[in-house]
Amino acid sequence: MNAQSETRAIQRYVALDLHKEYVMVGAMNAAQEWALRPRKVEMSRFRSWAASNLQSGDAVVLETTTNVWDIYDIVAPLVTRVVVAHAGAVRQIAEARVKTDGEDIKRLLRLLIADIVPEVWVPPAHVRELRGLISYRNRLIKTSTMARNRLQSLIHRHNLQLPKGELTNAAWWESQPLNGLEKMQVRQELALLNQVEQSKAELETELAKMSLGKTWGKSAAHLLQLPGLGLIVTMTVLAAIGDIRRFESPKCLVGYAGLGAGIHQSGKEHKDKGITKSGRKELRWALIEAAWRAVRSSPLWEGRFRELAKRRGERKAIVAIARKLLVTIWYVLTREQTDRHATKEDLAYKMLVLAWELNENARLGLTYKQFAKYALMKLGIETDITRFVRKNVPRRVASNAETLARMEELGIVL
Repeated sequence: MNAQSETRAIQRYVALDLHKEYVMVGAMNAAQEWALRPRKVEMSRFRSWAASNLQSGDAVVLETTTNVWDIYDIVAPLVTRVVVAHAGAVRQIAEARVKTDGEDIKRLLRLLIADIVPEVWVPPAHVRELRGLISYRNRLIKTSTMARNRLQSLIHRHNLQLPKGELTNAAWWESQPLNGLEKMQVRQELALLNQVEQSKAELETELAKMSLGKTWGKSAAHLLQLPGLGLIVTMTVLAAIGDIRRFESPKCLVGYAGLGAGIHQSGKEHKDKGITKSGRKELRWALIEAAWRAVRSSPLWEGRFRELAKRRGERKAIVAIARKLLVTIWYVLTREQTDRHATKEDLAYKMLVLAWELNENARLGLTYKQFAKYALMKLGIETDITRFVRKNVPRRVASNAETLARMEELGIVL
């Protein structure tokens, strides 16, 4: 059904304002007359309410919030159209001095009827799953950081001299002049850190498997070849982007990441501002992280960075490198090509480094050298390179024959 026929089929416009414990619902017809006045529906019974009250011919709008996709999955099969609104953009369009649940419903409905709702892309289930894993990993890191900060606070309070790298050494803590309650806190913090590390390792193994799987494997292989992009950064970028085809140009992707430069123009005044920061913050983090790694590992990117840093300073230069790296990512994903600046030896070493980061489970049972060759094969690189030198050290990867034989034993397919 095209957009025009879909519009003609709409008989009722429904707004859902999501809260933690309830959903505020309301509906109007095209003349902006109430078909269902605003009312609360408890979250626990929303599914049954939706099945009884929503129907084909309804257009539904809901704003992005924590549980938006759970509600979307309930509503979408029941109605003709579902629009997910960008909450921040809605506030800019329809900001009001009076804010109540009822007024929020009315504003959403008027935007929906006028067909001017600022929509967001609805990610499919596999993208939501990956975003959920990345988000959970970030929470684990935050928990770990908080626990480490609390241990550091104890060190500062008692003016202790911590040997380098010994923060999680239980024996060292037991030997320190702490009272009973403080030692109990230390034991609990160390247990928490141990559990977090185990959870993070398990999660990263799952991310590694996803990076090799049918859904993400092809895209992940093309990103992992690029300087600065390791497993976590690659999967974070893919989770944020989702489907690269929704970005018509590199400029669109740069804007989505919030890495485009802001501009103030009024009359004869034209002033460049900092980056907009209006996109997904985890994508910006991943690109800045990748940019720093790229300038430390790649002579090409280091040269670009030094040139920019002379004119603009290091902070602005690294943002510019992140932006250039994102443009490269757009071309690599849309054209499914290898890094044109990298030699086969460069790519072999990058895949060997990736193999070193993974445990045997994540490597699907392959050795480091076999996995590196397997990753090259996934990129479609036709070479039987087995020996090369990197950082003045001889390196080896497995031969094609050895890798293919081992893959056959393990039931691994490209």
